[in-house]
Amino acid sequence: MDPQAAKFLGAGIACIGMGGAGIGVAFIFGNYLSAAMRNPAAAQGQFGNLIFGFAVTEALGIFSLLIALLLLFVPL
Repeated sequence: MDPQAAKFLGAGIACIGMGGAGIGVAFIFGNYLSAAMRNPAAAQGQFGNLIFGFAVTEALGIFSLLIALLLLFVPL
């Protein structure tokens, strides 16, 4: 396999992590909204957990973007 083709293939596979981060963020906020509608009194107590989960999920997505960019733009 050509090394340039392998770089593109690896970057594309790394981009799957960004899609996973988007799905994870939607899952976190959807479940929080569902729980907040069921019990509004407890929603404020779980807001810190919501922000922590969002930050960790987005950090993993940014990490996969970084890996994809490194694969694309760092010379062999």
